[in-house]
Amino acid sequence: MSDALLRLRDVTAFYGPAQALFGVDLEVRAGQVVALMGRNGMGKTTTIRAICRLLPHRSGEIAFMGRDISRLPPHRAARLGLGLCPEGRRCFGNLTVEENLLATARPGPWTIERIAALFPRLAERRAQLARTLSGGEQQMLAVGRALATNPRLLILDEATEGLAPAVRREIWSALAALKAEGQAILIVDKTLREMLRLADACVILEKGVTVWSGPPSALTPELRDRHLGV
Repeated sequence: MSDALLRLRDVTAFYGPAQALFGVDLEVRAGQVVALMGRNGMGKTTTIRAICRLLPHRSGEIAFMGRDISRLPPHRAARLGLGLCPEGRRCFGNLTVEENLLATARPGPWTIERIAALFPRLAERRAQLARTLSGGEQQMLAVGRALATNPRLLILDEATEGLAPAVRREIWSALAALKAEGQAILIVDKTLREMLRLADACVILEKGVTVWSGPPSALTPELRDRHLGV
């Protein structure tokens, strides 16, 4: 038996009549950082949506903490400990930074004060409306909002896309601090160097199928060119 925190086995999923996932296998263990990789359009975000129950999967197994979550609605899956920082940030623009964090807060070690310490810019802008923040600050807020749920698994979909280098470094530093504390993370990101430096394991998707998995040290230049090259 696997001791995986999250386990996907041969997962398929559709958008209407169009099949998007054809057989995804993936595991994340407690305290592990897993990089979900692949070219654009290969099924990474769809896999995340299936995990978080935002998209029903057609067949295969999705288990979290040893429990089949395939029939759970998104809010119940989230309560089990799935914390999503979605692509596009999706902060509540008419709420302040603090109100955004309070909106998702659940009891646990990640308090608003701890999140503000992880991202000092959020502390400085605590009373500021989210829509008035810079893109980088909104991204920090999106990560902080996911942390406020006190997740067992933090899922990040393109958390550094389109950000200035200094902001990207700040976010990667925060993620490294989370890893050091034992936070399990599933991450999708186009910044391979930083992602591979953080990851314990990698999973590569191609056309909705898991085609390779292993540690970053085993991801050879040949594999990168074959599955990740433009």
